[in-house]
Amino acid sequence: MLLNRILTLLGALALTGLMHPTALAQNLTAQDEVLLQMQQAFTKGDRLRLQQLLTQAQGHTLEPWAAYWALRVRLDTASTEEIERMLSRYAGTYAEDRLRADWLLQLGKQRDWASFKRIHPGYRMRDDREIQCYALGIEAMDSKANVAAEVKRLWYSLREADDGCTYVAEHLHNSKKLSGDDIWRKARLAMDANRPKAARMAVEIEAPRVADQMTLIASDPERYLSKRIVAITHKRKELAVLALIRLASKDPDEAAELLEKKWGLMLSREEKDWTWGVIGKQAAQKLQDNAHSHFAKVRDDEHLNDDLLGWKVRAALRQQDWAVVQRAVAAMSPQEQRDPTWVYWGARAQLALARTEAQRQAVRAQLQGVASMRGFYEQLAAEELGQKIAAPATPSPLTPEEKALAWANPGLQRALHAIRIGLRNEGVREWNYSTNLHTRGGMNERELLAAADLACKAEVWDRCINTSERTPNEVDTAQRYPMPLHDIVVQRSGEIGLDPAYVYGLIRQESRFIMDARSHVGASGLMQVMPATAKWTARKIGLSGFEPRQLTDKNVNVRIGTAYLKLVLDDFGGSMPLAAAAYNAGPSRSRAWRKGPTLEGAIWAENVPFAETRNYVKKVLSNTTVYASIITGQPQSLKARLGTVGPRPPHQPEVNEDLP
Repeated sequence: MLLNRILTLLGALALTGLMHPTALAQNLTAQDEVLLQMQQAFTKGDRLRLQQLLTQAQGHTLEPWAAYWALRVRLDTASTEEIERMLSRYAGTYAEDRLRADWLLQLGKQRDWASFKRIHPGYRMRDDREIQCYALGIEAMDSKANVAAEVKRLWYSLREADDGCTYVAEHLHNSKKLSGDDIWRKARLAMDANRPKAARMAVEIEAPRVADQMTLIASDPERYLSKRIVAITHKRKELAVLALIRLASKDPDEAAELLEKKWGLMLSREEKDWTWGVIGKQAAQKLQDNAHSHFAKVRDDEHLNDDLLGWKVRAALRQQDWAVVQRAVAAMSPQEQRDPTWVYWGARAQLALARTEAQRQAVRAQLQGVASMRGFYEQLAAEELGQKIAAPATPSPLTPEEKALAWANPGLQRALHAIRIGLRNEGVREWNYSTNLHTRGGMNERELLAAADLACKAEVWDRCINTSERTPNEVDTAQRYPMPLHDIVVQRSGEIGLDPAYVYGLIRQESRFIMDARSHVGASGLMQVMPATAKWTARKIGLSGFEPRQLTDKNVNVRIGTAYLKLVLDDFGGSMPLAAAAYNAGPSRSRAWRKGPTLEGAIWAENVPFAETRNYVKKVLSNTTVYASIITGQPQSLKARLGTVGPRPPHQPEVNEDLP
């Protein structure tokens, strides 16, 4: 029966043309145009236009989206019966579950717990933290269950101020399930994350009478601290900690001086340790040499959270202080210690400090647990064990039945159709829901490989890569590291002396091979080139008549992008990590970040101040290593590509100040 249903659907898909890989290049239909108009009306909140267009969308592949948009804009006034009709009509779709999530958020804000409890069991995505907090709050109110630990985890992980977790935290605080220290911890985290509104909301729970002082703390922490002579009560001490945290983000040295000479005399040991940790973090993010000494004033690493401990490790790595690295990693939570980043650096520290071969063997066993070609630290762990990086064996081929199941998945087909007509955001959400969330636990490995195969054949490379990367055991290198435009990339790279593996490694990270990709800052195309940078590069290489709109042309984009990358790489003496950082964050920042001691490339990369650029450099270099193994057919070394990073050597040419 299942096979018959699959074949029936495949026949229908064949008639619509969706089965053919080139379907993504077909012209739009009149109904496709209706869907695009509805999406624009939804963005504008145009209720009338959405209702006018809704009937024209009936029978379209994306009809569930049309119905969602039309109802979502007036969800606050829609009747329960109307909402439930929509949920019933489009049961099992992303649009249904998305509307259910939106409704749950509305019910939570309205404190309609009876309706929330009735609707919540049908919610499948389970990925909204605010909804999770509302549900935990109801559980605590109904059964007196101890949900404090999970609420804290969710609340602490939310950067922005929210209603759900804040409301439940207040309820748990009032019932003595969350302590005052738990609430102050949230305020510290929010202030350190530059979210003063969220910090104030936390303070209003524990100390509402002094919450007004948060305005001055956020706007002028130095003035706040100068006006206070002493801090005797716990809440006054915590407010001083918040002010020092705020000041440290602007001037860690001034915050350190005030803590050393004045406030440290009044604060508790835990309060001082946390504040020194934040000051050390801010100094480390500015690559100041004294970051390590600030962290040294923390007496008990147990007083720091994983984020601060991570920055303590980074500062210690710059000073080659392996004993501190080892202690800081050991103080991290068990979950954080399992991250390949800290497995690797913890092992490196233990190897540096090991005195016996037995100790070294135990450390090698830790490295073996993460060593693979999957990522930056997995590759470094393999090399630490003497292994080169090579693509693993290809999994067993997908069967026709496995492929047919993917083709017959209506959610995947809706996703591909949405992407085809230009609704990429909606298509990506539909795809991710279908692969990850539609059923509890998501698709199994073979189903994921089949879904990735479907995306690959449709040349939707980002879904191909991201879906295939979710298989923990079966690794299909061709899916994870595709090479579209092979002839263009290889030929152009060869003409200007670039390693094609480096180009592919960068494109994979920049755009996932999305031809019309556009970033929030305006970078365009495969290699995500900014218009001004493209104009400058075009002049440099003598490309006459260039206009920024041409960046969506794959040939032009590769020509401009590779030319700029080569100019950047040459300016940084052939250093791939420095050039990658410059490509992402700009040459001036990369030049500033190379100042200081000469470091092994991995230590330098881990200390890049911007999280986005830090991850970017690591991913581009690990991508490059895998692509090199594919292109050459030979095992490769990530460490060789990382090299060492330090100040510009005297023999190198002067900096090209003209380089954008």
